[in-house]
Amino acid sequence: MTLRVEVGKKGYIIIPKNVRELVGIKEGDTLILTVSGNRIILESEKRIDKEEIIKKFKEHEKKVSIKAKLGDLKGTDLEEEFES
Repeated sequence: MTLRVEVGKKGYIIIPKNVRELVGIKEGDTLILTVSGNRIILESEKRIDKEEIIKKFKEHEKKVSIKAKLGDLKGTDLEEEFES
């Protein structure tokens, strides 16, 4: 996708709403600006929300946790358990 945008008086440009939505840019996000020859490249710098990651991990952990008890495998032949 290529778009033409106008540079404002103080060097500001407006990233169109549909482009912001497409790449997930929200107000307050940080962008990486790279200059390469006569090109300016803007990349979204995704923030990692530590609390959100911990919350998702705990939700996932509840779904997949298997509570093993001492002695559950005692006397079990693992080869038989994994044979098809």
